[in-house]
Amino acid sequence: MEKLELYIHYPFCVKKCRYCDFLSGPSDEKSRHLYIEALCREITFLAPLYRDWVVDTVFMGGGTPSLMSADELAQVMEQLRTFFRLASDCEITMEANPGTLDSGKAKAIARLGINRLSLGLQSAQEKELVCLGRIHTFEDFLESFRLVRGAGIQNLNVDLMSGLPGQTLESWEDTLEKVLNLGPEHISAYSLIIEENTPFYELYGRAGARPTIPLPDEDTERQMYARTGKMLADRGYGRYEISNYAKKGYECRHNVGYWRRRDYLGLGLGAASLSFGRRFENTADLEKYMDIFSKEPSRPFDLSAGAFDLSHENIHHLTRQEAMEEFMFLGLRMCEGVNANTFRDTFALSMMDVFGGPVRKHCQEGLLNYIEETGQLYLTERGIDLSNYVLCDFV
Repeated sequence: MEKLELYIHYPFCVKKCRYCDFLSGPSDEKSRHLYIEALCREITFLAPLYRDWVVDTVFMGGGTPSLMSADELAQVMEQLRTFFRLASDCEITMEANPGTLDSGKAKAIARLGINRLSLGLQSAQEKELVCLGRIHTFEDFLESFRLVRGAGIQNLNVDLMSGLPGQTLESWEDTLEKVLNLGPEHISAYSLIIEENTPFYELYGRAGARPTIPLPDEDTERQMYARTGKMLADRGYGRYEISNYAKKGYECRHNVGYWRRRDYLGLGLGAASLSFGRRFENTADLEKYMDIFSKEPSRPFDLSAGAFDLSHENIHHLTRQEAMEEFMFLGLRMCEGVNANTFRDTFALSMMDVFGGPVRKHCQEGLLNYIEETGQLYLTERGIDLSNYVLCDFV
């Protein structure tokens, strides 16, 4: 049976952070409840397309999925288990923010079979959290961490962010040390990106902007990145992707699926999918989404009948060239890289015949390493530092 990944988007949060450009925002309790009802009807509607597939991973992202009540979480999980075939060892991840968990909800999460939690800390420094617009303190995070551990969840990720306004190498090292002392199984350490249509863009992205709290310079950011790898390696965390580190056996299977181009189905507002050779997205219009799934579906999607666009937008059938490009620039994010033999098995073409130019160029520059005997191609340490430059050449 084919394997499938599910992504569930929950678009609501207590307050939108100043750097965030995700499809999310505050809402009232009634709107959140009605959204869960619509989400469950979408699950009913789409699941028949995948009756012969086994769901290997589920990821609930947002927004802040931990805002859901225990009853709403139970409703979603029951719907998934009723209409999809979940593997016995299915990895089920939920994103959670400190300040949205209590003992009862932590226990409910574990009881419902959600076996991996991703806690959004970003920083252990109070000034940095305030600058980001986070709703919690570091003490709130510690309490949430304790509650989740106490509920029996033994697979925890902590999200961290470097390159923040006013952040120094010393404050970043302090954040890393405090998190490492807790011993989570996984750490995601991303660098701040200034996105358009966010308050941070007005402060840091516009031409002529003069923020009162400056961003770290480029040299400091590189030092932060280097210290991250060193400190985590010293404590037993292996880097398996540009920004992700895990203890052995705790790599995020869901995200690895994205980088390996496995089929995944996005459910919920604005959720993206890769399935049936197509990339497509749910509508990002909340009113439209709620209207589409306001009542029980009369029929499931039927691809052959052209009914696939009921709630989906930007439907794109990938060409072989596009699929090959994705294989390269997504796979090379992984520290183990891509394999020429797998490429040939997948596309019936030689990887070097298609991409020999950029491979040779970046090998000569010391940014890629290609082992001809095994067919393995991967970024060097310096290549990871310049990954955007390298990956762009495969598009």
